[in-house]
Amino acid sequence: MLAFSAFGVVSFLLYVGWHKNMDAFLTSIAIPALPAHLLAVSWAGGFLNAGGMPIWGLFYPALGYLIFYGFRPGVLWFVLFMLTFGLSLFVPVINPNPAEVPFETGLALLVMNVGFIATMIFGVMGYFVSQRETAYRLLEGEQERSENLLLNILPKEIAAILKAEPRTIAEHFEGASVLFADVVNFTPMSAQMQPVELVELLNEVFSHFDDLADDYKLEKIKTIGDCYMVAAGVPNPRPDHAQVITRMALAMREHVTTHEVRGRKLAFRIGINSGPVVAGVIGRKKFIYDLWGDAVNTASRMESHGAGGVIQVTRATYDLIKDEFSCEPRGTVHVKGKGEMDVWHVMGPRP
Repeated sequence: MLAFSAFGVVSFLLYVGWHKNMDAFLTSIAIPALPAHLLAVSWAGGFLNAGGMPIWGLFYPALGYLIFYGFRPGVLWFVLFMLTFGLSLFVPVINPNPAEVPFETGLALLVMNVGFIATMIFGVMGYFVSQRETAYRLLEGEQERSENLLLNILPKEIAAILKAEPRTIAEHFEGASVLFADVVNFTPMSAQMQPVELVELLNEVFSHFDDLADDYKLEKIKTIGDCYMVAAGVPNPRPDHAQVITRMALAMREHVTTHEVRGRKLAFRIGINSGPVVAGVIGRKKFIYDLWGDAVNTASRMESHGAGGVIQVTRATYDLIKDEFSCEPRGTVHVKGKGEMDVWHVMGPRP
């Protein structure tokens, strides 16, 4: 046993000298290990007298190849180990005159060998269990990040439906309010700015709008260039959809009026309309939660026909908010496909 231990030390030194070549290390141990164990058993006169030496043939070659090179190489060396172990049963035939090893010595060696090997196996299994737990934690972290990314794109109710059953989603909402906000004089301003600077400006102001949408529990739909779109009453209906989206519009206007964005004063046209909409997700790639319907188109027209710093609403929205907000009638505007429409400007909450 001492000779084999010395050989193991030599093999390890060769492993280091061969630039930590694990294949060379295992081979240098595995090839002599099996016959060496068999000779040790033959010399001692039996498995117990040899202190259970053949057990090392299982740990070094078989488990080593299984861990580092996969199932098939491990099976090959396991079969060779079993053959060697089987041959050790015929020691009396091979060597009828073995050395006389005291029973106590053989038992002590057996306990020592089994203890060492059990410790090594437990260490190896503990390592792989810890690796599995680490991988599981990383997987959970990645899953959580993927979940958060999905929830940044879709409402959580819609995300849950798509994960359970990928399909086209289209829901009708009888009462909803839609807001569009657009930067005044964006085109000439963008011509004077570097692309990166322009994107950073929009990101800063739209990120604040996102925070407002979260505060008021509204659903941001999308941004298109310098246009910001948000809705109330979808995907969860709420009776105060017009009131809450008007409060967000006032908060948006107050922010851009009282704050400079990257050293620039911005003005937004804001338009709101209320009515029935269809909300859902269509397509298979780069899908978003979107809204369709005449109410959506009219809200967009309220924004495009408005003025900087003004919140312009239709009669449908005015009728819902007039008891809570002070509004000024501004006559009519001509809307393509709709003709003349009465509009109001929201001044602020009623005292």
